[in-house]
Amino acid sequence: MFHVASEEDIKAGKTTDVYFINTKRVLDEKGIAKRVVAEVTAGSLPEGYAWGVLAGVEEAARLLEGCNLDVYAMPEGSIFFPLEPVMRIEGDYREFAVLETPLLGLLCQASGIATKAARFRKLAGNKILLSFGIRRMHPAIAPMIDRAAYIGGCDGFSGVAAESLTGEKARGTMPHALIITVGDQAAAWRYFDEVIEPETPRIALVDTYCDEKQEAVLAAQTIKNLYGVRLDTPSSRRGNMRRILEEVRWELDIRGYRHVKIFISGGVKEENIRELSLADGFGVGTSISAAATIDFALDIVEVEGKPAAKRGKFGGAKTVLRCSNMHGMRVPVGEVKRATCGRCGSPMENLLKPLIRGGRLVGELPSAREIREYVLRQLEKVEV
Repeated sequence: MFHVASEEDIKAGKTTDVYFINTKRVLDEKGIAKRVVAEVTAGSLPEGYAWGVLAGVEEAARLLEGCNLDVYAMPEGSIFFPLEPVMRIEGDYREFAVLETPLLGLLCQASGIATKAARFRKLAGNKILLSFGIRRMHPAIAPMIDRAAYIGGCDGFSGVAAESLTGEKARGTMPHALIITVGDQAAAWRYFDEVIEPETPRIALVDTYCDEKQEAVLAAQTIKNLYGVRLDTPSSRRGNMRRILEEVRWELDIRGYRHVKIFISGGVKEENIRELSLADGFGVGTSISAAATIDFALDIVEVEGKPAAKRGKFGGAKTVLRCSNMHGMRVPVGEVKRATCGRCGSPMENLLKPLIRGGRLVGELPSAREIREYVLRQLEKVEV
């Protein structure tokens, strides 16, 4: 009914590129069985980003589970830098040839979304940040989008399908459709307050028919326990959004509604966050859900224990050492590891952890909340 692949099709390699099927046929018919080492690496990042956030590891583990392979990966949520391998796969190439396409797809898109969310998190500081963008994307991947946005640093998300993946409740109050269908702003806000459970914050949408500051004041007068107002002003009416925000704040404050928070949504981009710093929170849509993917590539770097890589790549199996201050380095597997960082003297850790051994899952798969906390700790050490 919908143009999507099933989990079984993905796992069976039926979403691969045809040239991988050709490759496997040639190797099978010629009896070529060679143990290789392949690495997943991004040579560069979108828009010149200095770092990215790795996501999609849990799905990648489920994809490769059962294949006779050894897999090492950075923990999901790890901040990585260009040219660092985020995953290393060891085994007969025929075991995973047709899985390269879905493997990269799982990692590239989720990591792009998590990275964008993390950048917004850094820019927004401690302000509320919500993912509102699944309506712009195919519904089949809505849970993945909101999960990746959440682990990247968003405080929450609007899509109910991600609740089971994250253990968090979807967040949001009302669309313009409620107000237009009711036909009266005050009545719609009042009905919402009467019907919706008390634990849902009372945040009124205040730009449907009239001036934002006029509707904001009306909302504060209408709902006794109003938590906040949301401005979702369309671009054709937006003008100077900072001035609009300042006016709304002023009009609420002088009437004794200093406790009422102001949230901004609708076309929010990175460059808007500092400009709209007076806001108490942001609902970010397409900027996060349609974030540029991370262009990971999977390359063979070793065949039968000998370095082998195409031009532009570094041969030989590698690992990544990282200290608590986010200083890192690539080193060949087997090389004597530095116990301390040469830049700051902190202990260094091998980031590529065992994920699968002989086809059996051995690595930990933390909860979404644990991954998010890991991301936030790392974000304290980097800049956008």
